[in-house]
Amino acid sequence: MKMKVSGLLAFTLLSISIISLGLTGAVNAQTMTPSLTVSTEYSNYTTGNSIEISGSISSLSESTIPVTFIVVDPNGTIVKIGQLEHDSQGNFSTIVPTGGTMNTSGEYEIRANYGNISKSTTTFDFTATGGSGGVVNPPPVAPTPEPVAPTPEPVAPEPVAPTPEPVAPTPEPVAPVVEQVVNCGPGTESVNGICQVVQTAEPEEGGGCLIATAAYGSELAPQVQMLREIRDNQLMNTESGSAFMSTFNEAYYSFSPYIADMERESPMFKEIVKAGLTPMLSTLTIMESAETESEVLGLGLSVIALNLGMYIAAPALIAMKVNQQIKSRK
Repeated sequence: MKMKVSGLLAFTLLSISIISLGLTGAVNAQTMTPSLTVSTEYSNYTTGNSIEISGSISSLSESTIPVTFIVVDPNGTIVKIGQLEHDSQGNFSTIVPTGGTMNTSGEYEIRANYGNISKSTTTFDFTATGGSGGVVNPPPVAPTPEPVAPTPEPVAPEPVAPTPEPVAPTPEPVAPVVEQVVNCGPGTESVNGICQVVQTAEPEEGGGCLIATAAYGSELAPQVQMLREIRDNQLMNTESGSAFMSTFNEAYYSFSPYIADMERESPMFKEIVKAGLTPMLSTLTIMESAETESEVLGLGLSVIALNLGMYIAAPALIAMKVNQQIKSRK
């Protein structure tokens, strides 16, 4: 029994060493961090206007990473979301129509992200109105004629010039809404010139965390979305993280479909898997703060070590202790 436990611990340490050697070589691939700026054409808008969002990326990265943005209303609710492609100089722009979910007056915020490399925000004021355009001026009121004082002697009335009829103001032309064709990345589609997230009922096999999706009942569950965000925003934006995910996926998708089927067939097994995933999800929250190559590498090794300790080393030590107590009673 002691030889089996010792061999298991040795295998654990060997696995950590192999992963460390595979990830260390990507640390030297860091480049100068690009700087992202975003702004709007005007600082004030009303219902029916179109908001032109533009910006640029300095020190552009060699990899093609789209710019994603969200528009948040004064209550903190996301009302618009999109993804933009930049040109070779790092410039990008799009036109977002108002109305729809934008029905609250106040200060709105635009939050833009260049992958997980650079972030930028800007604000604008929005006035929600009842109609589809701006505020319409009231019609002019004809002036009231002044009273004429009577005279004791009859006087021929002077001719009075006719009062001109009020002329209705000419409405100002409204600029047409230009729908811009946007090349959206995987997982999004173009809707009115804006890249929006495509939400499917079931994930394609090999495209997500099958075990966690089956355990929590939906790929839109907060736990599954956290795993997806760590994969896309931290791991896939670095060379070391991409190398790790390539190796991990080959092993993971060889057995995960069978476990996911067992979860769907057995509610009890599903609850056991969910309880087993909870410690791992807690340790993975450490990766949300990783932004650079070195941080992804350092925090990734720490998470691997914590999970190996919780799922392998700790149970092995407990089993060894119980075995010693059983032998001592004999």
